[in-house]
Amino acid sequence: MKNIITPRVFIAATRQNDGKTTTSLGLLSAIKRYYPRVGYIKPVGQRFVDVEDHKIDEDSFLMDKVFRLNCPLPEMSPIAVASDFTRKYLKSSNSPKLVKRVQQAFDRVAWEKDFVLCEGTGHAGVGSVFDLSNARVAKILNAKVVLVTQGGIGRPIDEVALNQALFEKDGVEIIGVILNKVRQDKVDYISEFARKGLERRGLNLLGVIPHQRMLSSPTMELIRDALVAKVLNQTKEIHNIVDNVVVGAMSAPNARKFFRPGSLMIMPADREDLIETAAAPNETGAPTKLSGVVLTDDIRPSNRVMKIIESMPYPVLMTPEDSYQVASTVHDLIVKTRPGDVAKIALIRDLVKTHVHVSSIVDQTIR
Repeated sequence: MKNIITPRVFIAATRQNDGKTTTSLGLLSAIKRYYPRVGYIKPVGQRFVDVEDHKIDEDSFLMDKVFRLNCPLPEMSPIAVASDFTRKYLKSSNSPKLVKRVQQAFDRVAWEKDFVLCEGTGHAGVGSVFDLSNARVAKILNAKVVLVTQGGIGRPIDEVALNQALFEKDGVEIIGVILNKVRQDKVDYISEFARKGLERRGLNLLGVIPHQRMLSSPTMELIRDALVAKVLNQTKEIHNIVDNVVVGAMSAPNARKFFRPGSLMIMPADREDLIETAAAPNETGAPTKLSGVVLTDDIRPSNRVMKIIESMPYPVLMTPEDSYQVASTVHDLIVKTRPGDVAKIALIRDLVKTHVHVSSIVDQTIR
């Protein structure tokens, strides 16, 4: 690697789904106030979208779409850990080749940039099986680390200690820790005692981000893709957020009380009474508002009901799955922010700007 000058920081987490990508997105936005030309790289990725014959990590794709970083996408996502990657590596390991790929990708991403944000994949040890753990990648990139963990005191600090040991073993400095998804009513309490616990380990508390239900709620777009469902109407509301799921197993009059913004109604397409009720005005005469509807069992509605569906403003999806399977899939979704999630992205930017000591992170990366 030729570039050892451009300031950089490596964002890691103590485990999956702690909010590493959410934090990275917010930090990237905040850092642009200090450094207008910011680059991004996720050296090792595991979840991809296909872009022009390249497997691009979905987080790299997100950052590029949101910030228009003017970095080559393949270099933002240099190593794609596909399903057979580990097996092939263990058969004929070539660590120097992977290391060189990471270094060259960073150099290209950092070209004419004032700062580079590097995002890891999970905790410090992820990737060890093919000799590219997060700790080693941070070392290769000569980057200091910010650890993201879920809100609390005991368990988060225990997990931070495990990660700290791995990073220190590779000679990587941890700038500090960000606590994410902290209950609103416990922010002050957690901040006080987590800071004391971290200081005992020689670590700084860099921020405490309060939990926001919106960020863990799926959109209709995400549900559509997870179900591989067909959209039966034309709608601009595919990014509606779902924070309440209702299975239509009641009469139409009883169902009406569940018809409100944020609700997803799951029902068979032969429940025409429910579909008609969902399309009808509410008691005040205003249009009924739902986040969306999923019709199950691959039952196509009658022509009369299809005309009603086509007039609905929110998405109506159709899937071969039954109601239980649909509800279970929605419940178990891993919610990831997507480029079209405008409201979520705005909230993330505001949360990090308000609750994270970004200036401290910037200052420590250039020391």
